[in-house]
Amino acid sequence: MFVRRFSTTRHALSHIGSAPVKYTNEVKIEHLQKQFSQTDSRFFNKTTLKVTGPLGERLMPIEPFVKLQFKQPKPNSSEYEVQVEVQDSTEKKQRQMWGTTRALINNCVVGVTEGYTATLRFVGVGYRAAIEGNRLMMRLGYSHPIYMEIPQGLNVSVPAPTRVLISGIDLQQVKLFAAKIREWKKPEPYNQKGIFINDETIRKKDGKKK
Repeated sequence: MFVRRFSTTRHALSHIGSAPVKYTNEVKIEHLQKQFSQTDSRFFNKTTLKVTGPLGERLMPIEPFVKLQFKQPKPNSSEYEVQVEVQDSTEKKQRQMWGTTRALINNCVVGVTEGYTATLRFVGVGYRAAIEGNRLMMRLGYSHPIYMEIPQGLNVSVPAPTRVLISGIDLQQVKLFAAKIREWKKPEPYNQKGIFINDETIRKKDGKKK
């Protein structure tokens, strides 16, 4: 007779969430006890975390069950720390948001100190790009050029006709704009042409043989 056994052990702590976010005195982190958004109902019960650094400022929502503990540098160290905690680590949503919140705070710290970049490579005959005002112009083999507005908060440059460099302090915004550009000409496996992001590669496929 098969007997199904259930584990009675405690839920494991979040390995990501329990790790402190470290930063130097060039970064200022403030947990503002004000509503993150006045118009979007999804954020009415969430407070605001403000992260300021040499490259700019980031704001992110904090769930009501998340607690932040700010720690001063230890002796012989110049690093400050912020520890992320939740009220009840056995509750599924809180456990999930524990690690997510810690990761997002760390992304903000990296964004305002180092920034994020994405490089797009245009591979194909006649494929090229240029900046025209506040728009990115691309020629991708269509009968007409493609124009895309450059979002506020991003810096886009074209160091070479077949290279587009995107930089910004918001990782999600950088990756999203890079993905939108790639949508116009996804890499295809037969001729290996298209728009590639960073070190992206694609395995070549042989065409159908008669």
